[in-house]
Amino acid sequence: MLTALKPQPADKILQLIQMFREDARADKIDLGVGVYKDPTGLTPVMRAVKAAEKRLWEVETTKTYTGLADEPAYNAAMAKLILAGAVPADRVASVATPGGTGAVRQALELIRMASPEATVWISNPTWPNHLSIVKYLGIPMREYRYFDAETGAVDAEGMMEDLAQVKAGDVVLLHGCCHNPTGANPNPVQWLAICESLARTGAVPLIDLAYQGFGDGLEMDAAATRLLATRLPEVLIAASCSKNFGIYRERTGILIAIGEAAGRGTVQANLNFLNRQNYSFPPDHGARLVTMILEDETLSADWKAELEEVRLNMLTLRRQLADALQAETGSNRFGFVAEHRGMFSRLGITPAEVERLRTEHGVYMVGDSRLNIAGLNRTTVPVLARAVAKVLRG
Repeated sequence: MLTALKPQPADKILQLIQMFREDARADKIDLGVGVYKDPTGLTPVMRAVKAAEKRLWEVETTKTYTGLADEPAYNAAMAKLILAGAVPADRVASVATPGGTGAVRQALELIRMASPEATVWISNPTWPNHLSIVKYLGIPMREYRYFDAETGAVDAEGMMEDLAQVKAGDVVLLHGCCHNPTGANPNPVQWLAICESLARTGAVPLIDLAYQGFGDGLEMDAAATRLLATRLPEVLIAASCSKNFGIYRERTGILIAIGEAAGRGTVQANLNFLNRQNYSFPPDHGARLVTMILEDETLSADWKAELEEVRLNMLTLRRQLADALQAETGSNRFGFVAEHRGMFSRLGITPAEVERLRTEHGVYMVGDSRLNIAGLNRTTVPVLARAVAKVLRG
């Protein structure tokens, strides 16, 4: 049986990580892996997380199973963080998941159960795992235009033309903030237009909210999600705590399904069923830490303060990189980097130029020129800018 298995294509980002590890150059720069790094190159454990872990160690008395949806307190705390009461609680069903990826997977499983004929519309470009999971599940898929490579901004006209073709019952996958891989986000006017288009067509949004707090702040980053939740009859939200709580390896996420209050029980039962089929009980350690932080005024305040430090550090790096690239290239071609939000931006250089950055300068980024802004620091920004300028000059 096992001999009948076929080789699977390598994950390009994981492959890049391995290549970076095997590179012996001391001055190499990793801009591929999607984790936050502080100015020293460390992905730190946040202060509030450390404090919560210490407290949990002191008070935890059992490691027995939780519920299929995890503890109600976690689901309630996350719903409050994301929705802030934008919709009545009796319309909200939710389950804890193994990270944001688990939430996306469960959402797509739910869609397939509820409406096998539904097409999932995905932005071009998007996080590669979106495409991989949809394809693996055999769900019909189409792309909608999203990014204007010339301007580095959202292709609003193309996006709205494509979304106008969506049919009732189809699902539109949206990045709630900090679009991955481009860093370009719709503005409030464009978000309203997206919402109105979904209302006209009868499509259901699936919002991937992986970076709340990394863009314009916790509240602003949730604004588009709350807008859609208040104005549309059905909304799915796949959220992650990996980035904003810095608990990547704890695999802490949540899937929220918003619908009619009368059908909430059935939706919740189906979410529980899917958890049972895939992994029974979701991981709880990270969820417990998040709950403790969000429910405790002191821990919550410290977490928000450190998260704001993280956000501002990335904004500073964006401005420094845009300025350095302008100084080295003599043009404002890369000015959009300062306007983007979140961890990622696409530089808009060719795969061949990206390869030269790696081989000649030890700079590692994804082949489509997506780079992790948080992989930079004050010292490496000018190094990257000089390398890019040299590659562009040929």
